[in-house]
Amino acid sequence: MAKNDVEALTREKVAAGGVLVRLYFDMRSDDKEKLQPTLLHLVNERLMKEQGVVYCYGAIEEPLKQENMYITSATVTVLFDSFFPLVNIAFNYAPAGVEILQPSKDMTLKIGDLQAMLMDLSGISVKYSKYILERVMKKEDLDMIDKDLKSREEIGRRLLEKKDGKEG
Repeated sequence: MAKNDVEALTREKVAAGGVLVRLYFDMRSDDKEKLQPTLLHLVNERLMKEQGVVYCYGAIEEPLKQENMYITSATVTVLFDSFFPLVNIAFNYAPAGVEILQPSKDMTLKIGDLQAMLMDLSGISVKYSKYILERVMKKEDLDMIDKDLKSREEIGRRLLEKKDGKEG
């Protein structure tokens, strides 16, 4: 895509609620040869394929040796079609830094969109909590929590349906 096309696409998406950001990632390993391919995979095979990503490109630094480890970083520019995929990326990939490039002014978010984002964050939090608990709890305790989570999910679904007027 030509630079003018990228700029036009960026202006169009940002005007419609999109967000252009720069994400910073760092990585350490005792194997210098794994660092750059791992970050390249992160950009090309994971970030590019995330829902809401319009495009992304980045630069990966040459690994430097620090004591017995190698360290490198990547600077990745990403255009999202809205703010919420950025929240999911930040939560799931934990970049070392996030810099919002555009819009450069305030953003307006709809209440329904904020509610959806909070529900997504809640779901991500539950997923991580469950992951951790599965590794430290007895099976019967975990089964009880799983039952509670399914009940909670059903209640949330019913509340959303009621809000959307699908019930009643």
